[in-house]
Amino acid sequence: MSGDGDDTEGGVAAGADRRPWDLHPALTEERLSACARLLARGRADALAMADPWAGDDAWSIGCRAYSFSRNRLRQAAEGGRYPWLGVLDETHHFVFLIDGVPVRFYRGDAAEPTKRTLRQQESEAQQLALALGDAGAAEGLMFRFAVETGEGGEVRRVVFLALRGEEGRIECFWPVPITEDGLAPGRSSWILTNSAPAMQLPLPGAGSARVGARRAGAGRRHQQAPSDPLI
Repeated sequence: MSGDGDDTEGGVAAGADRRPWDLHPALTEERLSACARLLARGRADALAMADPWAGDDAWSIGCRAYSFSRNRLRQAAEGGRYPWLGVLDETHHFVFLIDGVPVRFYRGDAAEPTKRTLRQQESEAQQLALALGDAGAAEGLMFRFAVETGEGGEVRRVVFLALRGEEGRIECFWPVPITEDGLAPGRSSWILTNSAPAMQLPLPGAGSARVGARRAGAGRRHQQAPSDPLI
């Protein structure tokens, strides 16, 4: 999103005047809160499985968090937990539906959506025009959940956004109410976590003696073996 800090603050302030249900009646507080909880729990699951000793880093955890959050939404939709929840696109351009209204999610600053966040698939645009019943009103409009995280990767806030155009003009900026179980404390100390079992290392003296004995035995066998011109 282009513009300086004043422009960003102005856009957020303007967007705060509108509520999601002003844009479409399907976007109720109850439904948005349910989706935000699923997103938060998916990220919490990914953090709980993080194992840096096995090679996990911020990139791998981020990929897993996106996949887990996406799967939470998909399973809730397929299982009929929320009759109004559906999936439009199951690929990595994941688009889900709130009573027919297409929405996507991303991790990052709600006030500064990136160009990647502002990309809109043709199927998403068509579905939004169908949901609004007005192609003109849907032109360039997109709905997003911004998942803001802390230093340890834990969810700090989820914001519902209505953005328009390539510049990402904010038309709605609404922090979603989530209960404490949805915003479970993240494992900010995951960097020091190692779930692997302890391994007993040999004492230096004993290990050196065994290595020396093996080398001596190998030398004797080599002297006794017939010569091989291929070695």
